[in-house]
Amino acid sequence: MRFATLALLPVLAPILLLGACTTTRADGSAKIQTTSEANRENLQGALAAPLRDVNVLRTKIPDVLLQAEADPYQRPTAGDCEELRALVAPLNEALGDDLDLLAIENASMMIRGRETALGAIAGLTTDVIPFRGWVRKLTGAEQHDKLVAQAIMAGAVRRAYLKGLGESKGCEPPATPSHLLSGTPPVEQEPKPRYPVR
Repeated sequence: MRFATLALLPVLAPILLLGACTTTRADGSAKIQTTSEANRENLQGALAAPLRDVNVLRTKIPDVLLQAEADPYQRPTAGDCEELRALVAPLNEALGDDLDLLAIENASMMIRGRETALGAIAGLTTDVIPFRGWVRKLTGAEQHDKLVAQAIMAGAVRRAYLKGLGESKGCEPPATPSHLLSGTPPVEQEPKPRYPVR
């Protein structure tokens, strides 16, 4: 056991000297990525998979998602359509397209094949790490992946909440759902009083 640890030292030393770096997307967008998405994005991402397993490369969680985690149902101050649009825009940037937009046609066989191949390369590179599950736990990589998933969930909830407020006020997209998937335009509603009188 002692010999195995000493044998791994030259391999692990450069990794440990790098410190905790953060990953950025290859296309330059600010959309947050899970570890799985980063591993399948391109060849560099697939080859860097072991660095994610030892928590040297980490996904940076955007501030807008950290704020959404703190209180996803925080009421906007003014609550008008302009403010709602301004609050939804950074969430769209961090999370990507919402579910209310038309889905892109099924990915071509070439794209799906590329993602499968990159996933296989990432799998081969992570096989280098002995006791990978324990390493991910001990280095904090598994915990960080959970934090990323929680931030994505909180951001999605916050965006849905804001769009619901926008729809109740009769706002235009992106401050309200686009209703492109259902094929029907949003129903025009008269604003209801905030506190109904009986």
